[in-house]
Amino acid sequence: MSRSVLGVAIATALTVTLTGCGSGGSESATDDALEIWIRQAPDSDSHKTAQKLADGFTKASGIKTKVVALLDDFETKLQQQAAQKDLPDIVINDTAQIGNMQTQGWLREVDKASLAGSDKVSETAWKAATASDGKTWGAPFSSQAFAIIARKDWREKLGLEVPKTWDDLAALAKAFTEKDPDGNGKADSAGLLIPASTKRGYASWYASSFIYANGGDFVTSSGTGTFGATMNDTKTVEAVQWLQDQFCDAKTVNPGAVNNDTAVTHEVFENNQGGLYLTGPYVLARFAGSIGTDKIEVFPVPKGPSGGPGTLGEGENVYLMAGSQNEDGQKKFAEYAISAEGQRIGMNKDANGAIVRLPVNTEVDLAAERQDPRWQVFQDAYANAVYAPPVPNWAPIRQSSADALNAVWADCGKDVKTEMEAANTKLTQELQNQKAS
Repeated sequence: MSRSVLGVAIATALTVTLTGCGSGGSESATDDALEIWIRQAPDSDSHKTAQKLADGFTKASGIKTKVVALLDDFETKLQQQAAQKDLPDIVINDTAQIGNMQTQGWLREVDKASLAGSDKVSETAWKAATASDGKTWGAPFSSQAFAIIARKDWREKLGLEVPKTWDDLAALAKAFTEKDPDGNGKADSAGLLIPASTKRGYASWYASSFIYANGGDFVTSSGTGTFGATMNDTKTVEAVQWLQDQFCDAKTVNPGAVNNDTAVTHEVFENNQGGLYLTGPYVLARFAGSIGTDKIEVFPVPKGPSGGPGTLGEGENVYLMAGSQNEDGQKKFAEYAISAEGQRIGMNKDANGAIVRLPVNTEVDLAAERQDPRWQVFQDAYANAVYAPPVPNWAPIRQSSADALNAVWADCGKDVKTEMEAANTKLTQELQNQKAS
């Protein structure tokens, strides 16, 4: 997910200075290791999978690699490297970061026609590698949609069905909150687990799937390269109101949610403190191992009363960074990453540490690679997934909308419609600032 708001003044300065900058740490010769940055925790299972991918590429191409895994302050560290004119050769980063990175002059344009295997990549994934200028600035690598991972054992104990509507979901959340589903005799469980912090725009990231499932949106295209803010749309307001009702009236959301990011929320779920977690497939293997594979299930986000179906769609692209001394190596790595072999390595079967959530290569059979049928729920949801629109910079839009959403969930006295009108005004101004209105 896009995470940072970056200064316009810095962006302008860096755009000027990046042309011709070196890359790859202290290495600059074309035969030195190709430096690959990925947004993952160092020494994590995902980092190890990225290393397997790099090793596979080296074996296939003979090109040496160096994998750098970073999680915290990823964009800030890229900024620092850019200021030193020393960007890495490759960055594997969120699709929603494309505008942020491209407008700062960090990226090399990808010639899709000359990229071997590009015709095997889904068109939906290619759209996510296209910026507001209509050009391709990355090679698709991974995609994902969202679904609800739930405590199956709790639901079955209470004799309830898999929810088909938002009313059903609210009823299940209330039962998980009030009917002691874990049987410990304490009122210590919640229905909905929500990473609702403003940090890195998490509140907006989470809410987007409900907004899309109700036919709403944050920003919509109003013509070639132009967009309009829609946070005051009735369908968007309805979705945000439903979520505020869960926080404030039904009180089915985990305590502290307005301050929590996903790292904390993952642990809340694993500690048996909640039963319904709308999230991506990247944590399925983790939860199957930590909670018990027989205790969890996955089901689609129910269609909202006014729209849907649809959830957030996102993923990662392989970005070829500007100033690299090894442009041929960059291209070859992108070709390997989108190949069936590269995709299968990144998927990592059913084990934890997948860096390819859903494959972008249409020749890769998800069911053949992963035996857990719950992955298919996420694959099916992807058919109706909604990516962030290709505005020049999505990061400030996500952050601004997260601030507004967090406010109406943290303060139950706030009127949702009024606050969404105010948020819409801010998004309109942001689009104007980006010359995208």
